[in-house]
Amino acid sequence: MTEAIVHGMILAFGLILPLGVQNIFVFNQGALHSRFRSVLPVVVTAALCDTLLIAAAVGGVSLLLLTLDWLTPVVYGAGVLFLGYMGWQIWSAAPASGEVKQLSTRGQVGYALSVSLLNPHALLDTVGVIGTGSLGYEGAERWGFAAATAAVSWLWFLGLAGAGRILGRADTSGKAIRLLNRGSALLIWAMAVYMGLQLWRSFQA
Repeated sequence: MTEAIVHGMILAFGLILPLGVQNIFVFNQGALHSRFRSVLPVVVTAALCDTLLIAAAVGGVSLLLLTLDWLTPVVYGAGVLFLGYMGWQIWSAAPASGEVKQLSTRGQVGYALSVSLLNPHALLDTVGVIGTGSLGYEGAERWGFAAATAAVSWLWFLGLAGAGRILGRADTSGKAIRLLNRGSALLIWAMAVYMGLQLWRSFQA
C-alpha cells in the first residue's frame, strides 16, 4: 500500500506542477479576493473535478469514453471556444485603472468547472498517465493510489490559492494583479490557439 500511495503522490505532483489554465485560474482568484474563504468555491470545485476524473480513470470509465472517435474533436472544439471566452473575461477584468472586478460565487464555480473539465490535456493526462499507472495495482492498493493522487490535488489548490492571496495582500496598488490578469489572458489565448491546431490536425488525420 505504501508503494502505491508514494507512486500516486509523485505522479500527481508531476502532472499538476506545470503551468496550466486550471492553475492560473486558481492562483488568479486567490490574488483577487480579499478573504481566503471567498476563493474556496474555486478550490473545492477544481479539486472535486480532479477527484472525479481520477476516480473515472482508475475505474476505467474515462478510458472507455476516449475510445469514441467523435469525442476528441468535440472536447477540443469546446475547449477552444471556452478558452477564447475566458481569456477575454480575464483580460477585461484588469482595467487600466480602477478596481479589479471579481467573479461571483456562481461565476467562480462555472469557470472552475470549465477549466477542469474542458481541458483536453488534463483529461488525457488523467486517463493516460494516472489511469495507466493504476493498472499495476489491484483492489485496495489501486484505490489507495487514486486517493493519494486526489489528495495532492486538494493540497495543491489550497496552497496555490494561498500563494495568490499573499500576492493580493502585498500588491496594494493593484498593478501586479492587473499584470497577472493580462499575462494569464495571453497565456490562455495561446493555449486556445494550440488547441485549435490540435483540432485541425484531428480533422486532417
